[in-house]
Amino acid sequence: MTVDVLRRPALADRRARLAVAVLFFTNGALFANLLPRYPQIKADLGIGNAAYGLAVAAFPAGAITAGLAAGILVRRFGSARVAVGGTLLTGVGILAAGLVDSVVVFAGALFLAGAMDAFTDVAQNAHGLRVQRRYGRSIINSFHAVWSIGAVTGGSMAAAAIALGVARGPHLLFSAVVFSVAACVALRYCLPGPETEAEPAAETGAEDSAPSPIRAPAAGLRTGWVLAALVLIATAGTLVEDAGMSWATLYLSDSLHAAAALAASGYVALVGAQFVGRIVGDRLVDRFGQRAVARSGALIAAVGMGLALAAPTVPGTVLGFAAAGFGVATLVPAAMHEADELPGLKPGSGLTLVSWLMRLGFLLSPPVVGLVADATSLRVGLLVVPLAGLLVLLCAGALRPRRS
Repeated sequence: MTVDVLRRPALADRRARLAVAVLFFTNGALFANLLPRYPQIKADLGIGNAAYGLAVAAFPAGAITAGLAAGILVRRFGSARVAVGGTLLTGVGILAAGLVDSVVVFAGALFLAGAMDAFTDVAQNAHGLRVQRRYGRSIINSFHAVWSIGAVTGGSMAAAAIALGVARGPHLLFSAVVFSVAACVALRYCLPGPETEAEPAAETGAEDSAPSPIRAPAAGLRTGWVLAALVLIATAGTLVEDAGMSWATLYLSDSLHAAAALAASGYVALVGAQFVGRIVGDRLVDRFGQRAVARSGALIAAVGMGLALAAPTVPGTVLGFAAAGFGVATLVPAAMHEADELPGLKPGSGLTLVSWLMRLGFLLSPPVVGLVADATSLRVGLLVVPLAGLLVLLCAGALRPRRS
């Protein structure tokens, strides 16, 4: 076992790691190109905050509707092919969302994009975990860090297009073509073979894989509670991400009267800081444990965004979103990894359930924040960010402590 962990990865494994990184990058960049366009789309459609919140909730609704089918597609066609196919169709949905002149069609396009994004999300994480097993050490955080780079790149592309006066159609068409081509090239270097390769976790730890009848009910109950806590942790992370995706640009432009190009910096700051948190995340977890890292990050997110909302300014709000992004950086990768290794579940079941259920945060957050914003103010609606931090503080006990 020691030889497997310490061996140098083969060339094919290193190429596969790069290919998966490209898939994560394109996934982050595609949708981020649309987000800074939301205020303009909202204004063109002539809708209020509540209607806007319901419309953008179509994206997570599509993901939840289609999410459980991702496992079937992965087993049938392979995780790499599903990830790339989902990327191509996500680009189509995003392009359509940027061109429509009806709120119903806008929501329908986002529904399609969300469904395809769910396929890509599950498939690219599944393929990333295949590569991770080849490496014999954790690399999943690095993939999510690359996703953040993609999101920063996409958001920056959109901000530049807005500043240069580029229309939505040409901008989003260029984005879809470039990142679709990149995903297709990456497919060539993904791991070949079936998804049912022998996994080290399944071949070791015989005591956990075959519990006694006396211990089984208690172990099953504990697994259920831990899985529920992991879903809440991942959902808290998605709530913060959604605040940046759906509301940061709108809050900065409408409530704080920032210029359109500057307003996009709120989301860019969130995903940029999230990238930094994921780059250093593996080392922090090795030193302090996943539980301590999650609790510290949750405190940073809650305090940082809480202060930004208490004393609203454009620079302070941008820093608040950055603190939130840094604080939740490791939550989704941690929850996925922990869920994938839960005892008593079939391989991949925990990952699929957490990936699917955490999207409830994306589904519920936009309409709830929109309703609160219409009833009070968007500033009050964004209290969802510090509240998500408090939720992680309560649930972080489900994560692993520091290893002795």
